[in-house]
This record gives sequence, C-alpha cells and structure tokens, in this order.
Amino acid sequence: MENKECKHIDYSQIKDEANPNFYSSVTRNTFALILAGGRGSRLRQLTDWRAKPAVPFGGKFRIIDFPLSNCVNSGVRRIGVVTQYKAQSLIRHIQHGWSFLDGRFKEFVELLPAQQRTEESWYLGTADAVFQNLDILRRHNADYVLILGGDHIYKMDYSKLLAEHVAKGADMTVACLDIPLEDAKAFGVMGIDNESRIVSFAEKPHNPAPMPNQPDKALVSMGIYVCNAAFLYEQLVRDHDADDSSHDFGKDLIPYMVPRHRVFAHRFLNSCVNMAAGVPYWRDVGTVDAYWEANLDLTTVTPHLNLYDEDWPIWTHQEQLPPAKFVFDDENRRGQALDAMVSGGCIISGGSVRRSLLFSNVQVRSYSSIEDSVILPNVDIGRHARLKRAVVEKDCKIPEGLTVGFDSLEDSKRFYVTDNGITLITPEMLGQQIHHAR
Repeated sequence: MENKECKHIDYSQIKDEANPNFYSSVTRNTFALILAGGRGSRLRQLTDWRAKPAVPFGGKFRIIDFPLSNCVNSGVRRIGVVTQYKAQSLIRHIQHGWSFLDGRFKEFVELLPAQQRTEESWYLGTADAVFQNLDILRRHNADYVLILGGDHIYKMDYSKLLAEHVAKGADMTVACLDIPLEDAKAFGVMGIDNESRIVSFAEKPHNPAPMPNQPDKALVSMGIYVCNAAFLYEQLVRDHDADDSSHDFGKDLIPYMVPRHRVFAHRFLNSCVNMAAGVPYWRDVGTVDAYWEANLDLTTVTPHLNLYDEDWPIWTHQEQLPPAKFVFDDENRRGQALDAMVSGGCIISGGSVRRSLLFSNVQVRSYSSIEDSVILPNVDIGRHARLKRAVVEKDCKIPEGLTVGFDSLEDSKRFYVTDNGITLITPEMLGQQIHHAR
C-alpha cells in the first residue's frame, strides 16, 4: 500500500542532545484522545447494539484494543476515550480490560462520554468531540495531543510520529498512507511538497488527486493527528465560533490550517510495526465483507497481521476460560479444526471446523460443519448444521440442521447477505431473545 521509494527517516538521530531520553520525554508529555463514538453503520447488524470500536476482532480482542495497545506500547499512557453511540459494551470492556495502568505514575485510560459539557448538543463532528472535552484536555496540561480513531486495525509506534512532529517544528502532523486511487473517495486526500509539508487537502473528493509519478495511488489521511496542545486549543475555539463549519477535522480544520500553518504528513511506513513483505498493515474493517476477510486472514499460515509478537502485544480483557477442547474421533463424528483459530472455552464436540475463526465459548456439536466463517463469542452450533462463508453474531444458538452459505437467495430471506456472498446471522434474525449491550 505504501510507496516503497519514499525516504526512510532515521529516528535515532532525531533527539535533543541535552536530553538522551527524548522519546520518553515526548510521550510522557502527550495526551492521547481516542474518538470511539461512531456507530459504523456499514457493519450492519453488528453495530445495532454496540459502537464499532467495541466490535470483537481476532478471536479475543475488540477493535479499540489496537489503538489502545499502540498507545501503551509507544509509551503514551495518558489516554482519554470519547464515547457516544451505544457505548455500554465499550465502557464495560475498558473497565474490565484497561484498569492495569497506574494512576500513581499519571497513567490512565479515562472514559469521556458525551455529556453536553459546553452546550446542549451531542458531538457534532470529530473536532466538536474534542472541543467539548477542552476543559479536560487543559487540566492534563500536556504539550502534545495525539488524536486517534478507535475503529481501525493496525500496529503503529506513535513515539516515531511524535518524534517527527517535534523535529519538523510542526503545528500539526497528519499520519498518511498510499491506497489505490479508486478507494480514495472515502478518505481525506492530500498533496505534499518535497519536505512532506501538506499543500492541499480534500475530504472525500469525487475525483481524488493521484500521487505524482503514481497515477494509480492517492495519499490519504489515516485520521491520526498530532498537534501542539496550545495550537490545537486555539484552533478548536476558532472553529467552534465559525457558523459555516461542520466542526470536523477533515472537512474543516485541516483545510483551514494547511495554507496558514505548518501542517506536515507522516508516512505510516516510517512508524508501522511488523510489516509483512515490506507492506504496512492497516485495515478499515468497516463493512461485513472487510470484517470477514480481515478475521479470516488471521487463520492463514503467515497472516498479514502478527498477533504473536511479544515485543508489541495487543492488550485486552483476559477472561478466565478453560482451554479449547476437541472430542470424538469416529469416522463420521470427529472433533477437529484445520487451518483455524480456536479461542479459550470452545468445545468442538464431533464437528468439523475449516478455515475459520472461533471466538471464546463457542460450542460446535456433532456432525456439524463450519467453513470459511467467523463465529463470535458464546455461539452454540447445533447438530448437523452447515455454515459456510458466514459471520455469526455473539450469543446465537444455531438450530439443528440449519444450512447457510450454499444458496444466497434462500439465505437472504432470513439473514443479511453481502454482495460478495457473506452471510451475517444474528440472534434477532433467528428469532431469539437475548439481553443486549454486547
């Protein structure tokens, strides 16, 4: 995805000679704000009862665990999480899984729900979400503010982003990556000069501008920003007072700042962690198809995303569960999983799992078959059921003998089927009553 010919920066040379602990000094003086209030409606019924950042991913994680882990691993340990849409499961997850930071050392993850602190309105845009928490930001007295989305899957060392921001004397730095030109309409597209200073910025343009010498690629914003704190506060107040603003970073603040202030681009290639074949991993799992594909990639021999890296772990709420169990070894009733990931608490009882990912506490009963599917926690798959190319929502009880994934037209009568033929199954579609807040 990234331009492999772009210049690599030796961050070991970017430091204050009088302060050998430059990285830790900068990260300690940074406050990270994760914007996690969005619904993510393209994930369809997966976000009916939870915000997109709370959607399970990778067998045991939630999407928000990735930016949170990036913060902790980068040394940024003062973190605020802005919530709004159906936030209960997200709040519960952070309370259970992210309470290990030590407040005595000014380390914390602070929940910032929409409270109408400054006026009687909910968050109107990304910039407004930050503005409405301006008093909290000022109270933490940080030198830099790192603004992140809570709904993408990637590994990034934010300390390198911060180092480049400081070294260039930037007012604001925008993390960016190269993507195919036809996909750029959904992003903020930028143009840069030879020093990586942003000279143009268009949010979700109808005709994205290609990169010089790469007519099939565009340089787009990742929705990751670093700002000098005082500068950010000044710009948020100015934008709040502008009657013609929609109070969004991509639509309003960045286009205003680019011609007036020092706004630079930071190439993700320079700060990504665990590149596969020289290509940085970043995924927007914002559709059912993309979500299915990213999860299934983890079951391959060498997945693009490395979850086994001890140097850059993904932290999460760790349930106390028994090991996965596989029982029965009869010719037509064999508990097995091939090219699959199976999480704790699962029991494969005489059923077959192939090229699939099972979250925790999934029961696969005798004579059933699961292929190319993503099964979320606490699902019970009945005898003789056959599932192929499916995403099964948490708490589903799959009836005995149900067949899904072999006739899209028939499946679409009961379930949601994507254009690529992935079937989404939820308890409501099965007519089952559950307690919500997933």
